[in-house]
Amino acid sequence: MKITDVRVRMVSKEDAKLKAVASITIEDCFVVHDIKIISGKDGLFISMPSRKTPEGEYKDIVHPINTETRELIKSAIMAEYEKVSTAE
Repeated sequence: MKITDVRVRMVSKEDAKLKAVASITIEDCFVVHDIKIISGKDGLFISMPSRKTPEGEYKDIVHPINTETRELIKSAIMAEYEKVSTAE
């Protein structure tokens, strides 16, 4: 799998846990929007797009199947986040 584009949109609320929202394009033919970059107690992490169930739980609507793919996505998004956040 090749990630061919990453776009990061910064969120402008100071001290908010949500830092940015990202979109990735996979092999120039499939896009995933609304991947959140969140500041947690152990640093930044990504949260895949999710929906709230009738029971009040949040379930991912798209997610990687294995650790290798998750790390590939995370690395690509965090690299672009660093570029965008330092450019501001």
